[in-house]
Amino acid sequence: MISWGTILYGAALSAAFALAAAFFLGRERSRLALVLVVLSALAGPIAWNAVLRSAGNDDFFHDAPVGAFPVSWQDVGSGVWTLAAASFVQGLAQRQARRAWTIAVLTATAAFLVDIYLY
Repeated sequence: MISWGTILYGAALSAAFALAAAFFLGRERSRLALVLVVLSALAGPIAWNAVLRSAGNDDFFHDAPVGAFPVSWQDVGSGVWTLAAASFVQGLAQRQARRAWTIAVLTATAAFLVDIYLY
């Protein structure tokens, strides 16, 4: 079972990479949007992993047998929950739907890739 320390470490990495992705790839400069990127990239993985931890089932943590892309259902869940959180908060804060969606997708993609490759 994944520990709380690992969950928090992974969420912090997700937030850092999501911030970098939004800033450099998304060219986002709004402080509010960037704060929301960090918060949603923290909240998504923490919430999803808390659900898995409370369920006490390790079945979600088995990686696919693909060397270059060893994704698990736990990784997918982190990305999906982050996409939901980021879409919600960016949708409230952004004036244009396309811009909000772009930043939300960058945020979720960063969290998903961090989850697969870094913890």
